[in-house]
Amino acid sequence: MIVLTLSQNIYCIFSGVIVGFSLGLIGGGGSILAVPLLLYWVGVSDPHLVIGTTALAVGLNAFVDLIPHARAGNVRWPPAMRFTFAGVIGAFAGAELGKAINGKYLLILFALLMLWIALSMYRTRKQPPVADGSCKRHACVYIYGGGAGMLSGFFGIGGGFLIVPALMRSARLPILNAVASSLLAVGALGTATAISYSLDGLVDWRIAAEYLLGGIFGGWLGAYSADLLGQRKAALNDIFIVVIIFVAIYMLWEEITYL
Repeated sequence: MIVLTLSQNIYCIFSGVIVGFSLGLIGGGGSILAVPLLLYWVGVSDPHLVIGTTALAVGLNAFVDLIPHARAGNVRWPPAMRFTFAGVIGAFAGAELGKAINGKYLLILFALLMLWIALSMYRTRKQPPVADGSCKRHACVYIYGGGAGMLSGFFGIGGGFLIVPALMRSARLPILNAVASSLLAVGALGTATAISYSLDGLVDWRIAAEYLLGGIFGGWLGAYSADLLGQRKAALNDIFIVVIIFVAIYMLWEEITYL
């Protein structure tokens, strides 16, 4: 366990607020923000320890953030559970591969993937969704879930920024329902990845607890904001895209500069 100063512990809690707000608002961005915050702001230097610890914190935060969305009726449980089942299997396999790769290269590949997802979301953001979110393409949901889980485990992330567009494509969910439903998968995939990393001693439980503490408050605030923006699909979708692009460029700059 890493010994942190008082200010670093405060930074951890405040980082959790930011992470939780992102998860509650857009169903993703948790690990995208949690990893750079823990690396560059709090000052934990081991990328794999950061990935394992933030995967646990983001996974638990996602389960907490799921509660207000479920109460609001935004979660579409059948496709969410199918997606999550396949995703967990993929996450365990991906995590084993990810631990064998240099942490800096993982972050660079991660940032490039984020840019690709943002471009894909931009191209499809005006396509009309199915209003009730019903899905008859069960095989498609399983395939997308397994693929998202593999990438989630490989990069050590909850994978909300992957899961939201994957649910929109495979289950034909509107953005608000995809955001809400994704939290079940984000929680399960993040937890599965953290279990894999913890077996190698790559999880700091105290830091994860501090992230979770801050994330509870941030997540409920984000979920409330998402519900308000739910009637403005374009605005919610654009926020999602901007967050992905901004953080991806920042991470690329940081990692390539110090190669």
